[in-house]
Amino acid sequence: MGHWLIAAPHFRNGEIRLDHMLDISPWTQWLTWGFQVMPVFFIVGGYSNAASWTAAMRSNQPYGAWFSSRLQRLLGPVLVLVAAWTLLGLAARLGGLSPATIKIGSQAALVPIWFLAVYIVVAVLVPATHAAWRRFGFGSFWVLAGAAVLVDAAVFGAGLRALGWANYMFVWLAVHQLGYAWRDDRLGGPKKSLPWAFAGLAALLYLMAVANYPRSMVGVPGEEVSNTLPPTLAMLALAALQGGLLLSIEGPARRWLQRTAPWTATILINGMIMTVYMWHLTVLVLTVGAATLLGGIGLGLEPGSASWWATRPIWMACLALGLVPFLGIFGRFERGTGVRSAARATWRLVVGSLMVCGGMALLALSGIGSDGPLGIRVWVVGMAFAGAALAGIGPARRQESG
Repeated sequence: MGHWLIAAPHFRNGEIRLDHMLDISPWTQWLTWGFQVMPVFFIVGGYSNAASWTAAMRSNQPYGAWFSSRLQRLLGPVLVLVAAWTLLGLAARLGGLSPATIKIGSQAALVPIWFLAVYIVVAVLVPATHAAWRRFGFGSFWVLAGAAVLVDAAVFGAGLRALGWANYMFVWLAVHQLGYAWRDDRLGGPKKSLPWAFAGLAALLYLMAVANYPRSMVGVPGEEVSNTLPPTLAMLALAALQGGLLLSIEGPARRWLQRTAPWTATILINGMIMTVYMWHLTVLVLTVGAATLLGGIGLGLEPGSASWWATRPIWMACLALGLVPFLGIFGRFERGTGVRSAARATWRLVVGSLMVCGGMALLALSGIGSDGPLGIRVWVVGMAFAGAALAGIGPARRQESG
């Protein structure tokens, strides 16, 4: 919903403009404190990885088998998305679209996969980070948080901007450690969680008011500094705020989920959540493209105007309906087919997954278009699929352990 809301395509003087609500209406930047949910994802990921890795150790399951099963669920849907956009890019180039147009459209559609590139690296390191948690507890979190502080100090104090990319690891690994804390019952409930929420809020307000960090928790066009590209201390503070608030109501939430209807809805949505996330921006791009071909139908309102806001529910409903066929077509790749994959050596899994991560990161940053004869960045797509092949991961496989 956040992605669908901040996109502000509209027709002006017979031409399509792809504007951004965070730039048009700066007050909407405060909404990103709720819509930016990646901190929650990494906390939940820490909980999930702790549970599955502990079970694997208890049953003497090797690291390779454990990691392979995690990797398949994550990469199956995204490989299909990249393949589809490769074909779309080739078809668009043959149809006469410029490489620049292909790049803009594909980058908008593929930007969600950035988190997978980071999360898979985090998953690779689970044995080490979980061992650190078991030995040092919250000390393992504070070491990573301290490293993130030093990186931001070097970036904003000494101008070492390139060093900021290290915070992709320090910040998200630190947030992931909070998931371990939740799993071990060291977070959860108001007494344990609300202090984290208050500390996170205080840190955010300080960073905004005193240290001049951006208030938006996603990138804003034209702004020199972003809290997400690469992540800053603000993202770590947001994780403390969001995680603290959500875990403070863990008890009531669990009781609510014991009801049949909410639990059924949770299971239903979780069964296709990766497909929803992977394809929702493709639906947006294709919808805008179709509206443009039809003369700008539905895109005539000025973004940020009262009439524009009043029609957002209709806009959301149209995009949601447009997403339904994609769930039917591509949801199967999230569930897999039950076909067993041959066991792979650990080094192949790790190297292959890192190759996939590199390809996904480059696609999320710059899209699939290029100035070459085919109109796509063949080597970037090739890196992703070669890495998947090395790791033995495919869109139609389900890796089974035991």
